[in-house]
Amino acid sequence: MKPYLSLLLATLLLAGCAAAPEQPTTLRQALFGLGERAAERLTATPPLPSPAVDQVLLVARPEVDPALGLGDERVLESLTRALLAVPDGPQVLEWRDAMAEGGGDNQWRLDSRLVADGPRLQLSDRELLPYRLSLELRRAGNDAPEWHSDISGALDATAL
Repeated sequence: MKPYLSLLLATLLLAGCAAAPEQPTTLRQALFGLGERAAERLTATPPLPSPAVDQVLLVARPEVDPALGLGDERVLESLTRALLAVPDGPQVLEWRDAMAEGGGDNQWRLDSRLVADGPRLQLSDRELLPYRLSLELRRAGNDAPEWHSDISGALDATAL
């Protein structure tokens, strides 16, 4: 009887370890959907050709509203990861001031701004932070945007 009990306990322990973990409510998860929506919107609309595999996207450091309590580095990481995950997507590099001069016909600069878009919304179990993400796409070395889009939503403040 004792060997069966040990076997049963070991099986239950292994089954508990093998079960899928609950989705973490970390900052990375909270920003994951935001980055995905931005990447989908950017790559689905002109002026980027489809597929964009021969294009180079220079992602500038985003402007982030301090009221959201997010660092620009984390938002940049989220956008970059989402853009890199796009099938047949562009090559993605972080934009630097030294890249301001010139650029080929296949180089694009992505500027973004994430701002609080209203007061915090208090729900029974969490607090939501409404936001608006503005995206502008321009040719590298050109100041005039060739494409602009806004994305609105809300981040779960408990995950931040």
